[in-house]
Amino acid sequence: MKKQSLIKGSLVLACAGILAKFLGLFFRWPLIMLIGDEGLGYYQMTYPLYMLFVAIAAGIPIAVSKLVSEKNALGKYEESFQVIKEALKVMVLLGIGTSIFLAVGGKFLLPFLKWDDKAYYSILGICLAPTLIGIITPIRGFFQGFQNMTPTAISQILEQIGRVIVGVGLAYILIDKGIEYSAGGASFGAVAGAFVAALYLIPKYRKIKNSFKLGKIKGSHKIFMEIINIALPISIGAAVGSVMGVIDSVLVPQKLLQAGFTGQEATVLYAQLTGKATVFTNIPMTLATALAASIIPIISELYILKDKVQVKQKIDTTMKLCMIVSIPCFLGLFFMAEPIMNLLFPGKADGFMILKYLSISVPFLVGTQITTSILQGMGYYYRPVFHLFIGCILKVLLTMNLIPIRYLNIYGAVIATIISYSVVLILNLIYMAKRFKYAPNIKDVIIKPIFASILMIGTVLYLYTQALKYSGSNSISCLIAVFVGIIIYMISLFVLKIFSVEEIKGRLRN
Repeated sequence: MKKQSLIKGSLVLACAGILAKFLGLFFRWPLIMLIGDEGLGYYQMTYPLYMLFVAIAAGIPIAVSKLVSEKNALGKYEESFQVIKEALKVMVLLGIGTSIFLAVGGKFLLPFLKWDDKAYYSILGICLAPTLIGIITPIRGFFQGFQNMTPTAISQILEQIGRVIVGVGLAYILIDKGIEYSAGGASFGAVAGAFVAALYLIPKYRKIKNSFKLGKIKGSHKIFMEIINIALPISIGAAVGSVMGVIDSVLVPQKLLQAGFTGQEATVLYAQLTGKATVFTNIPMTLATALAASIIPIISELYILKDKVQVKQKIDTTMKLCMIVSIPCFLGLFFMAEPIMNLLFPGKADGFMILKYLSISVPFLVGTQITTSILQGMGYYYRPVFHLFIGCILKVLLTMNLIPIRYLNIYGAVIATIISYSVVLILNLIYMAKRFKYAPNIKDVIIKPIFASILMIGTVLYLYTQALKYSGSNSISCLIAVFVGIIIYMISLFVLKIFSVEEIKGRLRN
């Protein structure tokens, strides 16, 4: 199986991720048009439960990726297949257990979490997803361990297509029964998407396995323990982030009630935060996820081979890519929040101010994910988890105390997100400097991308206002301005020598 370089692998996953996010908008847009912000609130309340399982399970594919990469570097291919075998055992059992818990315990969760009873159908809709996720995530980790991101990328696109077609279709069919049933149908889209991804990945894995002609793969308690030792801290760290989402789903509506809002108003504001604004801020996270998936097996392999020069080079490239994406995304979303929201949700752009201020968190969110992955790729599993735990505690305290302030209301949650992730990023960078004397090149990583981003956003704002003046169309003006802005930004990257053509060619090869 041919390996892909850091940049090439990241590009493959990033392109797939962006396409998947774009397809996700085709899911989100008709859903909002069908069930409105209130129905979206029921859907979003239960979604963090699904994401919590995904987060708990996240350590397994990363552990698989890291271990497979290390075994392959040492030529131990049979052990690579033992890794995936043991990982599938763990994940399938965990997935089935979670599915049973959601199906049987859904009604008991509602009063415990103080959710609206109408959210029950969304829990039922999503309950089978963990079982299927338990199958596809270890297989994705296996391919990433071979430093081949293409199967993961294709499966992500197929998963989203299945989610959109089935989720939107069921939401439309069930709308006459009530928005709660429609929201439940939309939730079932996650099950359909995971099923489609499994149909693609399982035969792909079997084909690779058969090509090695290793015969029957035996189980290995030693490898099982290796997986658990790596996966546990990573899963805890990922779960901390998702616990923040679950806490928000409980705390935010409650604290909005304390601020004097009605139950329906609280649900609508929560939907605007998590169902609209967060959708946009998650787009740059696509590249962060792609970089994280690519960097862990590469750094693990180089680290076990003691190639310190290459390790430093890969970290530099990753940090640079992290900032040249997150900084322009922050400025673009901050200054163009209303036009972008109107472009994708015409007539239902309420919440654009939430997006405007939430965009400030983008560089900190991306930076946190990347630095966490770098540390874990080098074997420092628990320290970034500890930093995330500190961030989680800080976010809870800030959310509890800021949202009840009437003039802050939902923006209290936004402030809590910005502060908590900025603290985690700073702690990660301090630890990286302390442990392996790494410090990012401020000029290349921060100053140059900021300057290029300012040139870009200045162009975008000017073109948008001029195009709007002549065309009268927000959609046309927004698309023209953003398209030209991207071109200006790409040119600026080369003019400012953030990346040279030769460097890109070299990085694509290695």
